[in-house]
Amino acid sequence: MRKRFSLLALWLTIAAAPLSAGPVTEAEAVGLKGSLIQGGMIWGRVAPGSRVELGAHEVKVGPDGLIAAGFDRDAPAVMPLKICASDGQCEVTELGIEQRKYNVQRIEGVPQKTVTPPASVLARIRKESALIGKARSNYLYRNDFTKPFIWPLIGPVTGVFGSQRVYNGTPGRPHYGVDVAAPTGTRVVAPQDGVVTLAYDDMFYSGGTLIVDHGQGISSTFIHLSRILVTEGQEISQGQEIAEVGATGRATGPHLDWRMNWFGQKLDPALLLGPMPASAQ
Repeated sequence: MRKRFSLLALWLTIAAAPLSAGPVTEAEAVGLKGSLIQGGMIWGRVAPGSRVELGAHEVKVGPDGLIAAGFDRDAPAVMPLKICASDGQCEVTELGIEQRKYNVQRIEGVPQKTVTPPASVLARIRKESALIGKARSNYLYRNDFTKPFIWPLIGPVTGVFGSQRVYNGTPGRPHYGVDVAAPTGTRVVAPQDGVVTLAYDDMFYSGGTLIVDHGQGISSTFIHLSRILVTEGQEISQGQEIAEVGATGRATGPHLDWRMNWFGQKLDPALLLGPMPASAQ
């Protein structure tokens, strides 16, 4: 059954609108928390034992029905959210996803070997990418992501989510994080509770790399670190010092690059926080 304004059992009970209605454009209207926007995260609850899909992606359902999902940088304007009860009956809600415009940044002076890496390091890059992919594919049932986040570092924001970077005139992949400038050695704190799923001192692209799982596929990644203060498998608390700012990997100066994911989907950390405090700019 396809409906435009109905979910099975999320936070709120809402009567379905006529089938001629347009896609849902406000998360709260269908009982979801979060933001229906490219880079946004949503969460809520369904009946335990339900099966949930967002577009082509499976949404993990916790034992108490807790779900989380997110929309990639280039998510389409409409995405179907399908919820099937344990008896096999399904409903589909079409979510309207706000589309964003992204900045283009040009960066000169990056060593050419990091723009076009030599063949001698390709095996290393593939190995490190696999480690990151494995850490982000973990499924831990936790509800840390449902609580308010804090900035892991206070300072000038020098890079934003979604921007397209051009290195030495060569277009690179879009930037999937928020950059905060600070001197090397400045302490980074955990923006939310979680479990460390990757702590790697020296990756080719990202240098010192730390991944913290907040539950249901939502994770934070911190890169270009000069020092990591926690270990894999360690449970950490919001505000705890976890790393130090650096300029390792492909970085032109010391800063923190904070990224968030829902499994393989890239999310915008700034959407969970709002702007950096004015005193830091």
